[in-house]
Amino acid sequence: MPARPVRRLLPVAALAAASALVLSACTAPASESDGGEIVWSIEGANLSAGHMDPQVSQLDVSGMVQRAVLDSLVFQEDDGTFSPWLATEWEVSADSTEYTFTLRDDVTFTDGEKFDAAAVKANFDRIVDPATESAQAASMLGVDFYEGTEVVDEFTVKVTFTQPYAPFLQAASTPQLGFYSPKVLAESADELKAGGPDVTVGTGPFVLTEYTPDQEIVYTRNDDYAWGPGEAKAPEFETLRVEIQPEASVRAGVIESGEADLASNMPPNLAGDLGEGVTVDSIEYPGLPYSLYLNEKHGVFADEKVRQAFARGIDIDAAVEEIFFGQFPRAWSILGSTTPGYDASLEDSWPFDQDEANSLLDEAGWTERDADGIRMKDGQRLSVRWIAWTPVPDDRAALANAIQSDLKEIGLEVVREVLEPGAYNEQYGPKTFDLTDWGFSGVDPDLLRNHLHTDGFQNASQVSDPEIDALLEQAVASSDQAERNGLYTQLQQWNAEYTAIVPLYSPSAITAVGERVQGLDYDLYGRPLFYDVSVG
Repeated sequence: MPARPVRRLLPVAALAAASALVLSACTAPASESDGGEIVWSIEGANLSAGHMDPQVSQLDVSGMVQRAVLDSLVFQEDDGTFSPWLATEWEVSADSTEYTFTLRDDVTFTDGEKFDAAAVKANFDRIVDPATESAQAASMLGVDFYEGTEVVDEFTVKVTFTQPYAPFLQAASTPQLGFYSPKVLAESADELKAGGPDVTVGTGPFVLTEYTPDQEIVYTRNDDYAWGPGEAKAPEFETLRVEIQPEASVRAGVIESGEADLASNMPPNLAGDLGEGVTVDSIEYPGLPYSLYLNEKHGVFADEKVRQAFARGIDIDAAVEEIFFGQFPRAWSILGSTTPGYDASLEDSWPFDQDEANSLLDEAGWTERDADGIRMKDGQRLSVRWIAWTPVPDDRAALANAIQSDLKEIGLEVVREVLEPGAYNEQYGPKTFDLTDWGFSGVDPDLLRNHLHTDGFQNASQVSDPEIDALLEQAVASSDQAERNGLYTQLQQWNAEYTAIVPLYSPSAITAVGERVQGLDYDLYGRPLFYDVSVG
């Protein structure tokens, strides 16, 4: 396995002074007799709501845990280049419309099925099949341009697109385009969302052997594994036990006590005082920062001046610094600073300015005030409704409170509703809300196509602009990285003025690692990789 120098150690001493660690009730630490098992504490709250299949789910956690089972065609290195995995070599046509892969001939799924060109075709065709209802994975596979996958021979497969599709290799390195057993796809595809033993079957270093929804997933070593990135073989430890613990304080408690060997998605305020022997690693997510999406087709955000006033009326710097203890940088663009194509010229370009926000709202005609200090126009209150997907971490709840408080000072009311997934989707589908929020990780800036194209599946702002569509379409079709970067620069600068999306901060994947774990690595998204891990 190639060396992957991606860790950044948090300044634990500085964090400790500001931390308010809430410990859970803990049992005795793991004993040496458990040397064959690693316990991994994750948030994972929505996995049981049909999110165990990365080919369908849009949740990062789905790909994070199922990477243990699902291998990919290629592996993306720290420098952005690609190395062999299930494919030993590949050839891209001059116009980037055809990708031909030579596959390994010694790979088997853990149910005994052979991995071959037919398996690749079965998985890719399943992802783009409308009946699968895939959104993210289908978009990554270039569903709008996907012409098909051809079995050239048993171990050669060709993927063809109707137009150049530059992001495909990056997409092909992710668990979203990982591979299930063809037998599962033929007999149990409708069960993959729920997942479980004998259903979630891949070629990966582990076999999913037990699953208790909302409690734990147990992965057992695939002893036959010998085809990982960099020729990685079966892990040295026997069992990966994933404990689903949505409360951050519980995850902090189990890593501090030794009940867990590593804990993911740690908030900065709890990461600083976890005891001796705990290493805390922080890796900034590439992709779209945690942001607010302003729905211009519903309510007052149809007015650009109101959207601009909204963005300038929030003291983002102060809130992010205070709530995240200086660990997450304030975001200035719809691409994070670790994402290719990031436009650094936008930094400090739209600072907090309540005077400007007030002037913009005056210009928009919201000049009267009611008894609560909320602006009025034609008898209507300047009020917007923010829907949020549960669970909401404490730090994001605090950030929301700060945003509501800042905006009330300029006479803009924000009514926030935290909704269960079903209730959220009932409003998200028809777009009957004013704003919503999320961050979206991704190494290729083509992820903006999902969020800003007229037909983008995550276009919560309901942007519909032929010029923006054209920029996104040019960028996805270009194989010239400099040209792509220039197009994405235009898109970032357009949003900074138009204000469809208000970026707030660039989160990091913060992982606490106990001293028993040796050799842990991370992918470019900050997700743990267990190929070289042993238990000390």
